[in-house]
Amino acid sequence: MSFENRICVITGAANGIGKCIAEMFLEKGALVAFIDIDCENSEKLTARFPCNTMFFRGDIANESVLCKFAGEVIHRFGKVDYLINNACLSRKGILSDCSYDNFNYVLRVGVTAPYMLSKLFLPVFSKKASIVNISSTRSFQSQSDTESYTAAKGGISALTHALSVSLSGRVRVNSISPGWIDIRLNHFQDDFSFSYDEQDKKQHPAGRIGKTQDIANMVMYLCSDKAGFITGENITIDGGMSRQMIYHNDHGWSFSG
Repeated sequence: MSFENRICVITGAANGIGKCIAEMFLEKGALVAFIDIDCENSEKLTARFPCNTMFFRGDIANESVLCKFAGEVIHRFGKVDYLINNACLSRKGILSDCSYDNFNYVLRVGVTAPYMLSKLFLPVFSKKASIVNISSTRSFQSQSDTESYTAAKGGISALTHALSVSLSGRVRVNSISPGWIDIRLNHFQDDFSFSYDEQDKKQHPAGRIGKTQDIANMVMYLCSDKAGFITGENITIDGGMSRQMIYHNDHGWSFSG
């Protein structure tokens, strides 16, 4: 898959999955414009790829920031090939007394910003452009006190299929729902090794916890010409965890609530 000189826009690329996606695009020759509020880690990324990155510091919960960011991207590159809506956060939920403002802040970051960026870049998307939204398995299953994040992820999943229909024939739009992904370290390090309890691994039919590359690899595929017949889809990448029924004392797991 060749991404030489393609323009990729990513939200939240300073850390975790977003960082891995950015690195993978950059290593394959793409030019990456990204927005984040974490200056320190963003500047580390741009220092590694000084000629191929454009970092914009800002909070995507604010419409004016989105407009300025999109304007700079368009001014510098003139087009967008790929938009990766990755950024999101949690302000917990009803058991933590998540406020009206906090709940809506999460929705602005996780749902409204992806919509607005899709709208702002619509005039400059290239002929085979692709939008990939990062959702979550939490969009269809939950832990307690996660309403803000879960609602945002449910929203981005629904926004995905809505946009895929509205932008039919112009831009392909898909989403990915990661499960348990270890984002603590940069997994391109050769000396990194996972260390988990056997019970953690046995929850996953794949036999391990997810890596950030597992998500980035699918992003790359969905943006490639090989995925030209795929749009409106949500692809779950969780090692099969959400498909496996686990009862008390199954697979080394016991309930102690």
